Amino acid sequence: MDSLIIIMFAAIVFVAILLLVIIATTRKAPRGIDREEFRLKWLKIESKLGDDESVNQMAIVNADKLLDQALKARGFSGETMAERMKKAEGQFKDKKSVWLAHKLRNRIVHEEITIKKSGTKRALAVYKRALRDLGAL
Repeated sequence: MDSLIIIMFAAIVFVAILLLVIIATTRKAPRGIDREEFRLKWLKIESKLGDDESVNQMAIVNADKLLDQALKARGFSGETMAERMKKAEGQFKDKKSVWLAHKLRNRIVHEEITIKKSGTKRALAVYKRALRDLGAL
């Protein structure tokens, strides 16, 4: 009798784990998000990274644009990206870093700044995480 209970318990645990795996691997993107489109755009941004500082700065600008597209696709409204980001703050696991990356983008566009390749990589990692948080990647 005891061995039958153990076998049944093991079977229940196995089925539960199997269900969790199925749910995790078949998770759909949120409404309005075409994950494949965002994935291709992201790969294009990453593929251009190199030693040219201006190209790397454009990668940050383009990543910021992609994040804004994801915010709009998820239905976050606002006149500006900043307004949309405020409404979406609860979606981001590290909202402070997302804001810092966006501010870096603003500095690139409005000031003459120098960014090392390592800084570019860190900023892009933040954007990638934010896009994942929104279900775009």
